[in-house]
Amino acid sequence: MQSVGKPSGSADPKRHLWVLGLIAPASALLPSQLVLHTGAAVFWWIGPIIVLVIIPVLDWAVGDDGSNPRDEDYELLSNDRYYRWCTYLFLPIQLIGLIIAAHMWAGDELGLLDKLGLAATLGFVSGIGINAAHELGHRVEHMERWLAKIALAQSGYGHFFVEHNRGHHVRVATPDDPASARLGESLWEFLPRSVAGGFRSALALEKERLARKGLPWWTVHNHVLQAWAMTLALFGTLIAAFGIAVLPWLLLQAVIGAALLETVNYVEHYGLLRERRPNGSWARCSPRDSWNSDRLVTNIFLFHLQRHSDHHANPGRRYQTLRSSEHAPQLPAGYASMIVFAAIPPLWRSIMDHRVLAHYDGDITRANIQPRKRTRILAIYRATA
Repeated sequence: MQSVGKPSGSADPKRHLWVLGLIAPASALLPSQLVLHTGAAVFWWIGPIIVLVIIPVLDWAVGDDGSNPRDEDYELLSNDRYYRWCTYLFLPIQLIGLIIAAHMWAGDELGLLDKLGLAATLGFVSGIGINAAHELGHRVEHMERWLAKIALAQSGYGHFFVEHNRGHHVRVATPDDPASARLGESLWEFLPRSVAGGFRSALALEKERLARKGLPWWTVHNHVLQAWAMTLALFGTLIAAFGIAVLPWLLLQAVIGAALLETVNYVEHYGLLRERRPNGSWARCSPRDSWNSDRLVTNIFLFHLQRHSDHHANPGRRYQTLRSSEHAPQLPAGYASMIVFAAIPPLWRSIMDHRVLAHYDGDITRANIQPRKRTRILAIYRATA
């Protein structure tokens, strides 16, 4: 196994593995057939099972990726449309799965627990769909940016298109960024702050953009309204086709999808703080400002989202060209495992807080600390020192 950051011997040794990323949306197509052929109702929950159990186990068994694209292969990989189709195909599979689920939610064949399991599965697909939208939304091509908004329709999180690109990437790893978690802040404290802060930020950013163009808020050129209109159209069509009974399930899966996205946000920058320039402004985002992991299975499943430092340094790079660097702080496991740990605050802090401290060479004052816990955290670590 190659060490992190070593160039690979071919343009992309993982080339034929990327289609496996489509297992995520396809998991919404599987429950009915798995239950039919096995009689095991647990398969209605196949989405959470894959993400929270199977992938962490495979990450542990398979280990690290270890290969990076070579400089001379960058243009070849960037222009290879095979990689684009691996993300494009996510959308129709995702939407077909949602239609099938709406049909089953509308019927009387499933019990309440089974419908909850199906909603959880669709929610996990919805959350991973936001990651596909994340990849597409960074592109300059007009079509791909529209596809990003379509991918966000299922989760109802269309404002992410604006906030992530023009908010998070500007303010990442600073106290001003609602999507950057603070040392001492639990996931359950972070979620409402990030959701509300990201929503407010998206509205403000889009209002500013439209004002610069001399346009009012209520215009067809409003990116936030465009994305939300797609959600209304999608949910409205499904309600018209299957009845109002599907609405609670559509809303539940959307909430689960948004929560999954925000949990990944929590993992990506926990406790990390950019340095200040002499004039007091924030320094440019560096590889040290994002938590990375090079676990192969999650790399494939999330289209290299774990190579997060390179993504922030070069947001225009397509996923297949992202690189892992030894200079970036490394998580002890893949993102799929870390979201499980994040849900249990004492476990999370036992795993991560000492890593934040080590990352800053023992100087905890350099971390992004939860303000209301700052005095207590500083006292604890000074006493330890």
